[in-house]
Amino acid sequence: MHWIGLSGSLRMGSYNTMLLNESLELLPDGVTMEIAGYSELPLYNGDLDLPATEKRPPAVQAFRDRLALADAFVIISPEYNYSIPGGLKNAIDWASRGEDSPLLRKPVALMGVTPGMWGTVRMQLAFHAVFQFLDMKPVYKPEVLINQAKTKFNEHGKLADEKTKEIIRKQLAALQQLVMKYK
Repeated sequence: MHWIGLSGSLRMGSYNTMLLNESLELLPDGVTMEIAGYSELPLYNGDLDLPATEKRPPAVQAFRDRLALADAFVIISPEYNYSIPGGLKNAIDWASRGEDSPLLRKPVALMGVTPGMWGTVRMQLAFHAVFQFLDMKPVYKPEVLINQAKTKFNEHGKLADEKTKEIIRKQLAALQQLVMKYK
């Protein structure tokens, strides 16, 4: 079983990217995951999104091709302005278009980390409309809403909080079960 992970942050030193990297060590047995970047994608423009004539920008087609290899997705993102960060939303927009979308009907797990108290709850709520549009199969329980990030990671960027690790393991196991259910 192969998954693709996406970080909602492009920032160096992002807690969300740290968590995505750490989640590689928390995967269930039999699961591999690669992290896909998207910083090279242009802003979404429907005039450039022409799959029938194979006119999608090369970076977009390469991103979509990579996503197509996934049995499921793990998205770990901060919350910007109470919603999905623009760069991640742009990547999702490029990947979501057309009947050949690599996101259609795929299982997905969503997590978020914040230095504040809310644990990215609004960003996660904003994603539900996206998941519904794409008929994706999200893991609803357990939710992974990590607050007070500075208390959860050590000075080397490693997740040090065992309770947080355990809830992540449970969510990833639930994702594995979803993949098996929909295969």
